[in-house]
Amino acid sequence: MADDENSSVLGIIGGSGLYDIPGLADTRWRRVASPFGEASDEILFGVLDGKRLAFLPRHGRGHRIPPTEVNYRANIDALKRSGVTDIVSVSAVGSLKEELAPGAFVIVDQFVDRTFARPESFFATGLVAHVSMAHPVCARLGDGIEAAAKEAGVAVVRGGAYLVIEGPQFSTLAESELYRRSGCDVIGMTNMPEARLAREAEICYATVAMVTDFDCWHPDHDDVTVAAIIDTLHDNADKAKALIGKLAPSLVASTDDCAQGCRRALDSAVITAPEARDPALVEKLDAIAGRVLNTKGP
Repeated sequence: MADDENSSVLGIIGGSGLYDIPGLADTRWRRVASPFGEASDEILFGVLDGKRLAFLPRHGRGHRIPPTEVNYRANIDALKRSGVTDIVSVSAVGSLKEELAPGAFVIVDQFVDRTFARPESFFATGLVAHVSMAHPVCARLGDGIEAAAKEAGVAVVRGGAYLVIEGPQFSTLAESELYRRSGCDVIGMTNMPEARLAREAEICYATVAMVTDFDCWHPDHDDVTVAAIIDTLHDNADKAKALIGKLAPSLVASTDDCAQGCRRALDSAVITAPEARDPALVEKLDAIAGRVLNTKGP
């Protein structure tokens, strides 16, 4: 029996192999329509130890969609419309630190966004909003992931900065060295604007970054290959599923505000006067911002 309609719902965004979680019951794939276009795939809904869970393959089943072409707005909007209150992003990354070897798991707490070809916000001309991104990861959710990893026997590093590049190409050696000097810990292609959009949608968000390689800066790993990354991904998948299996039942059932304020991020963010707001955009944002725009929510 799942929790009632006022309970939290855990959303997982990640690789297509992660939805095969032991104990996940009452599963069904369902397409969720979004005014922002097509999400990456149908969403897999299920129940794990009495807690509702929704899984969305970020690149689509079969890994069809490159990082730049992922419809991040539709993905977050579809999860919001599905009642998701907490999102855990499970993402493959390269390491920029010697101590973070392939196979390491990092609970990221900061991002540096170097993407340039992706819509970054749900808001636009006719309805402007500015949300705080000083602390882009929900600490409450990070605490839950850390505890779940310990229970599952998965070693994790708490804290780290994720540098997000556009891709789909890997870094040049000069770029990789530059990124290392930036002080970031890991590098990937997918968590921005995903984290920004989750904040606008008032969904708690956290990242589990799974290290697959050393990027090309490391003298012993100067040629990142897809084959090597896939080998490490397969090794990481079982650990990720074990972590999720412990996390879902442990999340607090209530949808009360988190202490960090993720679920009320829009309280003072909308700057456009009510009489100047574009009615079409207001309607389009019914799920994302309905709570503050006085429209029907998800």
